[in-house]
Amino acid sequence: MERTTVLITGCSSGIGLGLAARLAADTTRRFKVYATMRDLAKGERLLERLGGCCPDTLEVLQLDVTDPGSLAAAAQRVQGQRLDVLVCNAGVGLMGPLETCSDQAMKTLFDVNLFGAVRTIQAFLPAMKSRRAGRIIVSSSIGGLQGLPFNAVYCASKFAVEGLCESLAIVLRPFNIHLTLVECGPVHTGFLTNLQRPDPEGSEMRGLDAETQGLYRRYLRHCQSIFRDTAQEVEEVLPVYLEAIGSPCPPLRCASTALLAPLWRLRLSSPDGSAYVRAMHDLVFGGDGP
Repeated sequence: MERTTVLITGCSSGIGLGLAARLAADTTRRFKVYATMRDLAKGERLLERLGGCCPDTLEVLQLDVTDPGSLAAAAQRVQGQRLDVLVCNAGVGLMGPLETCSDQAMKTLFDVNLFGAVRTIQAFLPAMKSRRAGRIIVSSSIGGLQGLPFNAVYCASKFAVEGLCESLAIVLRPFNIHLTLVECGPVHTGFLTNLQRPDPEGSEMRGLDAETQGLYRRYLRHCQSIFRDTAQEVEEVLPVYLEAIGSPCPPLRCASTALLAPLWRLRLSSPDGSAYVRAMHDLVFGGDGP
């Protein structure tokens, strides 16, 4: 059986690690996985998950999506291999009142979430085009479809990713290259732990109006309850990626959760946006005051 070659970015933890492990451990050995990450030292987690090395099905590569040289080296490493599936999964988060988001933090976020995806696709797309075959899967977010409070810059980066991929999918259709966005909701990964956000009692909040400070505290409590009660495990999300890899004609968009589907439908039924803004505000901040 001819194996499917898959390259995944952001494999040091979370969805990337879980997907790489699932594919590499496939009992029929259908996949050859290039699991990439910025810091190779973190590759031990992936090898531990698999119980040791899997030389026939897994190769761990260094790849930093913000470094063109690193991308070129990774592309050179897989040159000559038929790359069937590219999974752009690397991403970072940024939460907090807009006034607390520094220029550097915002630039870093876009450099990973948007420009990192662009660079990665640019590195591997020409070979797919020349073969007139392949598929690209991009980890997006429900925050790429609808604005979430205190996630303005993160949502902006994911909105941009959505526009990038929707536009690109139109052009790639004649090349038989399928592009799929996987819109994830809250997932139990290291993403929340590593998320850059100001301490509500910290110095970054000094000078911010009291009302916004109160709203931010309420939002953090809301997030805690969401992750406690409704967040998915990585294993619950992986079938969406597996379907995008295996389906003969995968869709442009796949949602891993229906958590905010009613609010998404509200955006469509009330195009001027006012109903969505009210509903989201009431969902997060309704009830008692700060």
